[in-house]
Amino acid sequence: MIEVTSTHLALADWRRRVAEMYSALRADERPPAMRAVAFRTAKDRLFAQHPSSPVPADGRRDFRGLAYFRHRPELVVESVLDPDPAAPALDVPRSGEGRLMPFVRIGWVHFLIDGAPCRLSVFWLDDYGGGIFIPFRDGTSGSETYGAGRYLIDTIKGADLGGVGDRLVLDFNYAYHPSCVQDSIWSCPLAPQENWLPVPIDAGERLPETHR
Repeated sequence: MIEVTSTHLALADWRRRVAEMYSALRADERPPAMRAVAFRTAKDRLFAQHPSSPVPADGRRDFRGLAYFRHRPELVVESVLDPDPAAPALDVPRSGEGRLMPFVRIGWVHFLIDGAPCRLSVFWLDDYGGGIFIPFRDGTSGSETYGAGRYLIDTIKGADLGGVGDRLVLDFNYAYHPSCVQDSIWSCPLAPQENWLPVPIDAGERLPETHR
């Protein structure tokens, strides 16, 4: 168990460790399925042991890991960012209490999923230094995954699969739930309607049977 008495230092340490996990993932040259297993094992360990884990403290001892879909290599895509410099600011709602979160759409990414054309807005969080953020909903939302959506990229927390130049790596095998899925004390930004995909994305984190 990781011991940090200060809640502020604990949160800073949590973000540092999450960023380190993604850094290790980007540097991992093993086959994709093996990379995913290593990442999920490290993440489950962090959720079970860290004082800033979104898993409530009284549930961490019995925590046996997050639920995941099987790895699907075909759900890794790269897309060039299509800039949208004239986009107005957007206040994204939260799952709980708190002010709306100020985002700006910086562009779009376009890709195919099982032959279906898809598009996602790429947002910039216009707050505390900024960062790229891509939330989404899909055909599994509300049944196999959280109804308000999942996250694909959040560079503020280091959750970033990388890219070269104007291209972003979109690996849905690392789509993950916001913290509010674990505990309602967390207030998380939700996927706006423009990021509701028309297809199911059965990859990444899913809900365990007890949460559906």
